[in-house]
Amino acid sequence: MPAFATHFQEHHERKKNVVMRHLDRVSLGSKLMACTIAVLLIGVTVISFSIRALVSNYMLQKTDTQLVQQKDLIFQSIDLLSNNDNSGPNSYFLQIQYTDGTKDEDGNPLVITPLMPQMQDGVVSVPILPTYGDTSGITLGKQFTTQSVAKQIVQVRENTTDNNAAPKTNDGQSSESGGSDGSGGSNGSDSTDSSGTITKMLANPSANVSHSTLSTARAPWRILPLQWTEPTQDGKKVRGVVYIGLSLADQIDTVNTLTRYCVLVGIAVVLLGGSLSTLIIQHTMTPLKRMEKTAAKIAAGDLSQRIPSAPENTEVGSLAASLNTMLTRIESSFHEQAETTEKMKRFVSDASHELRTPLAAIHGYAELYKMQRDMPGALERADESIEHIEKSSQRMTVLVEDLLSLARLDEGRGIDVTGTVRLSSVVSDAVDDLHALDPERAITHEIIRLEPAQDLTHPARLTTAEGQWPDVVLPGDASRLRQVVTNIVGNIHRYTPVDSPSEAALGVIPAAIDPRRLASMPATDASLRSFIDAAEVGNAMQTGYRYAVLRFIDHGPGVPDESRSQIFERFYTADPSRARQKGGTGLGLSIAQSVVKAHHGFICATATEGGGLTFTVILPIEQIVAETPVPASKNTKTKPAKQKTSWFSGERKNATTQPKA
Repeated sequence: MPAFATHFQEHHERKKNVVMRHLDRVSLGSKLMACTIAVLLIGVTVISFSIRALVSNYMLQKTDTQLVQQKDLIFQSIDLLSNNDNSGPNSYFLQIQYTDGTKDEDGNPLVITPLMPQMQDGVVSVPILPTYGDTSGITLGKQFTTQSVAKQIVQVRENTTDNNAAPKTNDGQSSESGGSDGSGGSNGSDSTDSSGTITKMLANPSANVSHSTLSTARAPWRILPLQWTEPTQDGKKVRGVVYIGLSLADQIDTVNTLTRYCVLVGIAVVLLGGSLSTLIIQHTMTPLKRMEKTAAKIAAGDLSQRIPSAPENTEVGSLAASLNTMLTRIESSFHEQAETTEKMKRFVSDASHELRTPLAAIHGYAELYKMQRDMPGALERADESIEHIEKSSQRMTVLVEDLLSLARLDEGRGIDVTGTVRLSSVVSDAVDDLHALDPERAITHEIIRLEPAQDLTHPARLTTAEGQWPDVVLPGDASRLRQVVTNIVGNIHRYTPVDSPSEAALGVIPAAIDPRRLASMPATDASLRSFIDAAEVGNAMQTGYRYAVLRFIDHGPGVPDESRSQIFERFYTADPSRARQKGGTGLGLSIAQSVVKAHHGFICATATEGGGLTFTVILPIEQIVAETPVPASKNTKTKPAKQKTSWFSGERKNATTQPKA
């Protein structure tokens, strides 16, 4: 590419970038208003010119039609029309140019103008026509438009005139001769009446003629050229060319007036449209300005701010809804992060405290042993110190193992949910363990059922009744689920009197709720109510998932309502001193909740009627699918195929009963 072209292109790009930078500095509202006004101006201009052209063509067509329809009548009524020659500018103009050899006084072909409309102050409008019958450049029978010249007819007394030549026209011809302006003939010569006055035609009207009259007289004419023939014995004889015309002054005046009206209306439309667009744009931009202010407050750290809502069928409303959803998630994430950080700090503090206690005991008893080993009876006291050191190390070992287990569960390791667990056997073993720990405790086996809602004041609820547990098999990690049940049973053993009764209930309930959504719900009474409502829908529609529901009910001291939501937190114990005496670490229920959530289940603690605490564990079994009938022959008995879906691995297990022979 030549250097000049490269330099020119770079210069053009720089100018373009400068213009775009200046344009980018203009606000969006100003751009919209400028575009609206520009569109209105273009629209009004196009409409005005279209109306002008349409009306002009229509009126010109009407004039042509009038000339064609009235040509014969005008030519035959020359004498009648010539008597009304002062009727106004819209009267007909008629000129006859002889081509059959008829000559005037000067020997030129005769040209007469019998009809020439006369206006105020004797001003006449004379169209510029071909001379002496020349038809070159025009087509006979086809209308054409021509310009005109304004002249003035005056009457002067004979004694005030001299014998000089007649007034000259602009082309140098005298007003008496027939020229290109068509003023020759009988009307173009001087005439003297009986009163001694002479009629003359001035090529330049006098100064006292009004401007409007001159403008009308100088307006174009629409001319229809015709061939004049007369019948003879031998046929028709061509006598000359007849020009019949109508002035376009009124048409031009009408079109100009219409144009002025269009301009005025257009200005009014632009002003009104600009005002309305300004109001609408400002009203539309108001939510965006509120968004800007809200974003500034959020940037300052106030995450509770929300953008005012608007109808979601609008762009601003849809944007506001999306931004509010995003802000809600961001605020929730920040709160979760803050809670996680706070829990982590508390966890580190509690873990340090729990680890420091056995370490301090080990260190103290070791120092005591060193101090007493040279004293009498040191062997017996050494055995006692070693026993205390062993107990502290065992407690520390259990604590470290629980912490390691929680860490693995948080990372999604240390659990295998692809196996199969017979939950009824796990619960039965845990109940036997509790009975072995507390032989005086009465433990009842019960079945869980869903009691439908009776009315608004008696919603659906989970009830228990004595009976044998159903055989419940579900996908999961058997050892981890056994740990969950063992931890719950261990809490009953530690924190309830040994002679207080307990109930262990198990059942299978369908519920119209996704396991992942169930696992994300907090361990509260409201979440349990949501599951019961979903179970009512699933039981009625037989849709959703089948869930194993397990309950351990005790009648001990229970947990206060304000502390019940904290029992699943790490290192939380209702009675720390008693927990240490029983060997508790405060991590059992935290591990149980992590295991249940890893199985996409739900666990919560609620108050027992009459006092005590009830643990409810909900674990998904399978998804309920529609039964599909299998075609069978007449002598073959078949059962419908029931499809079970293991949603942990995403694989479907088909259990189909084969037809009996």
